Amino acid sequence: MLRKIFTFVMFLILLQGNFSLATPTKNGDDSMDRVDICKDNYKKLFKGEALQNLGDDYEMMEILQKYIFGEVFTIGDLDIKTREMLTVVSLTTQQTLPQLKAHINAALNVGVTPIELREAIYQCAPFIGFPKTLNALSVLNEVFKERGVKLPLEKTATVEESQRYEKGLSIQAPLYGEEIKQNLKGLPQNMGDDVARLLTEVCFGDFYSRKGLDIKTRELLVIAILVSTGDTQTLRSHIYGNLKAGNTDAQITAAIIQCMPYTGMPNALRALETLKDAIAK
Repeated sequence: MLRKIFTFVMFLILLQGNFSLATPTKNGDDSMDRVDICKDNYKKLFKGEALQNLGDDYEMMEILQKYIFGEVFTIGDLDIKTREMLTVVSLTTQQTLPQLKAHINAALNVGVTPIELREAIYQCAPFIGFPKTLNALSVLNEVFKERGVKLPLEKTATVEESQRYEKGLSIQAPLYGEEIKQNLKGLPQNMGDDVARLLTEVCFGDFYSRKGLDIKTRELLVIAILVSTGDTQTLRSHIYGNLKAGNTDAQITAAIIQCMPYTGMPNALRALETLKDAIAK
């Protein structure tokens, strides 16, 4: 009730002051068209002007800028920092390194911290492998050096060597139980147990346990990673994990749509179909 009263009072104040009520990154605002919204978001992200008809293929740039920054950025209730972290992990997954560099800069411009960016890229490692993650970290550190960020960044690991399994399991079990262990039973020489242990120790013990990003954010970033790989089977599992971690089905939907310009529509549409089916069940 107090929130409603406060909102109404602020509305009256803004109305009397003849201020614009436009919120360029929020869905449902009819006071700005997609061109205006695109220009506003682009300026925040890249500190420049969009739609300048520059370069050899300015028509392509015009299409993508209006589509991404004027439309996709308005769908769902995600803040601009979260959108950029989702974009960074999608580009990391796909190894589109020139675009990754641009969006690392954009993320820093809208307030994502160096630690948060590093953790977002670290989070990719269990899902895309270490070589691709190292490639992305090389780009990240190049940007940090250009912007005068002191390296190495502070250490954010929280577990000792002897605690990796127990700590990892304490994060994994509430979200996923023993799903992987059960799925891998029956492999020769019980090697499935070894793989399940490695997943617990590495994915959850070494990465999920780190400071810098909370579990809820890490899980949402994993959605972007899996949309980008096209792995709908693992995506289904992480949709349930996201819901248990506290993300809503609307947030997951918006995260998938945020990836669509970077992955292409087929991957995003398959992910949305997987989400719809998972929620129904």
